[in-house]
Amino acid sequence: MLKGDLIVYGRGDPSFAARFNGGDSSKSLEPIVAALVAAGIHRIEGDLIGDESYFRGPPFGSSWTWDDLQNYYGAEVSALSQEDNVVDLVFNSGPKIGEPCLIVARPDTPFLNFINRTKTGDKGSKREISLYRPVGEAVVYVSGQLPLGTNYPDAVSVHRPALWFVTRLKEQLERRGVAVAGKLRSVNWLDRETQPLDFSKLTEIASVESRPLSEILAKMLKPSQNLYAQLLLLQVGARSRKSDNKGQTTADAGIAELNRFAKETGIKPGELFFDEGSGLSRSALVTPNAIVQLLIFMSRHRAAEVFREALPVAGVDGSLRGRMKGTAAEKNVRAKTGTIGYVHALSGYVTTAAGERLAFSVMLNGYDTDGKHSVKDDLDPIPVTLAGFKGRSDKP
Repeated sequence: MLKGDLIVYGRGDPSFAARFNGGDSSKSLEPIVAALVAAGIHRIEGDLIGDESYFRGPPFGSSWTWDDLQNYYGAEVSALSQEDNVVDLVFNSGPKIGEPCLIVARPDTPFLNFINRTKTGDKGSKREISLYRPVGEAVVYVSGQLPLGTNYPDAVSVHRPALWFVTRLKEQLERRGVAVAGKLRSVNWLDRETQPLDFSKLTEIASVESRPLSEILAKMLKPSQNLYAQLLLLQVGARSRKSDNKGQTTADAGIAELNRFAKETGIKPGELFFDEGSGLSRSALVTPNAIVQLLIFMSRHRAAEVFREALPVAGVDGSLRGRMKGTAAEKNVRAKTGTIGYVHALSGYVTTAAGERLAFSVMLNGYDTDGKHSVKDDLDPIPVTLAGFKGRSDKP
């Protein structure tokens, strides 16, 4: 029996998620549950506290816009994150025309309250489902309609992810016979300024190590997982930030290290401006030349193979799964996509027909399609052409 509170102290591990467990969200928190059970805990008399104070600063990246925050790609950042801080949703039409659609949440959780204002239309009606979760709330308004016999997938981010973490942890502990008598609470860096932790008076009962960085990188780069990118920036900042610099956020410290690294890669001043870690900010600016310089530097880095293997492969996986199939670029090009309003990019490596590996970066700025073709029609021919190139870049 644990007579006091149990503090779950997070350090920003993103791997408590279904994508690391074959898509099974029931396994995400199992390492923590198993560690506590192995430590002999069968009842917690005090509170179960989610402590996210390892990161100092707001739960959003700099310059993120409010209308991104309810989406999976704009999820709140926390030192205690799980399931990408997102609930996946499937909307199924009702059994009869005029009846509300059915909402299936994965993982199933009472943490979000859904206000269902949808209806089922006839088989010829339009499919239009919209979500609205007001900033800072746990209520999700769902409206629109689905044709009879159809479904629609979507997702919504969760407010206060550290509290959601311990909410789900309590559920899984109780399934294993571990009772929690106290309340569920979360604390952040602001709380710890007035009530700092004295680690000398605490006892560590159990700990869980993250997955290897090589695995996290692949799970970040291949599907373009913004949360992981921001968490890795904060990891860098947490390790480099000086504790006596009270005004510096963890993100600020991380960006200072990124600027130092950019200088090491040989990127010229004025070609790269960091603002946060994910790319959601419009105040973050970069040139194609800077990206190519980074790719060249990483091709010679001691972790070059890990970096290259983490990139999406054309026609195979990640954000390039359905692209460049049936061309010389398929299974050849390894590149990262980049998208924000009216901006599209593709940067990475390609091996030519002559066996030469090239780094490339293509960016379309202020771009809008004419409705007759997609952005892929303008981006993909360039790496495809490079893949079929039989000459050499080092020969006239």
